[in-house]
Amino acid sequence: MANAVETPLTDCGQVTARPPLPPEKLGALSRDILALKRQLNAVILAHNYQVPEIQDLADYVGDSLGLSQQAAHTRADVIVFCGVHFMAETAKILNPKKRVILPDQDAGCSLEESCPPAKLAALQATNPKFYTISYINCSAGVKALSDVICTSGNAVKIVNAAPPDRDLLFVPDENLGAWVREQTGRPMTLWPGNCYAHVEFTHASIMRVRREYPDAPVVAHPECTRAVRLLANEICSTEKMVTYCQRSPAQTIIIATEAGMLHRLKKECPGKQFIAAPTDSCRCNECKFMKLNTLEKLYDCLANQNPRIELSETIMNRARIPITRMLEISARPNA
Repeated sequence: MANAVETPLTDCGQVTARPPLPPEKLGALSRDILALKRQLNAVILAHNYQVPEIQDLADYVGDSLGLSQQAAHTRADVIVFCGVHFMAETAKILNPKKRVILPDQDAGCSLEESCPPAKLAALQATNPKFYTISYINCSAGVKALSDVICTSGNAVKIVNAAPPDRDLLFVPDENLGAWVREQTGRPMTLWPGNCYAHVEFTHASIMRVRREYPDAPVVAHPECTRAVRLLANEICSTEKMVTYCQRSPAQTIIIATEAGMLHRLKKECPGKQFIAAPTDSCRCNECKFMKLNTLEKLYDCLANQNPRIELSETIMNRARIPITRMLEISARPNA
């Protein structure tokens, strides 16, 4: 059994850098993980914000939409989800008969925490015409109360496809919702939630890095505040960041999202320089939840097949409807 290490945090609750594993330990641990994966007929799915050594071992690395699509079509018996809890729940909802495990049970999300199902249900009860569009960063309970799910990569398409005669309620990310509202022109009631990591980027911190790299475009995630989005050359999901950076003639690009994204960008865009956008206080562009997952914990969860995601059949059946609707809309050709 590997010795699971905790990812240390600073006094402000943010992630501090962990010393890298010695090459011999990294190699041995990686081989053991791959052997267990083959033995269990498992697939390893990893979000773009995971630590580099997990990304390098994963069968698929991507954003929430891509990971959902992979989870929906996998033939593996065991799904190892290297991300946060709501992502593993989504995989379980799409694969109720399969075993879904994640390296750290405590890998949560500030957006998920901001929107308890009971509070959402209470708001929905105030307007029977609400059509609830829930960002995938929410619990299975919230998904079960939703009409359709979206990701940052397909939110505009999902909102454009929403019934024109319904009042749109967008939960739980008010920054993503505000950006989608700007893109679509659709009025929406926004739930007051945010990603704690993305709101650490500020107008001042982005201006500071732009002065340092005046020729570098800024690519920002739509979970950033409007003050940051106004300074960005491109606003997009992490998956679309890869495409933008591959096509951009710029050799240096500033990235305003969780810093784990830079590892993939460096692999996909060799020769280009990527600058992690700073914050006003400290190195706060790392998600403390995403960084709870480590290579040692990945080994342990495979060896023990725990922590497992367990959900009631009722919740899974109800939550599968809006997730499936999202996948169907996403597959439609653009108009």
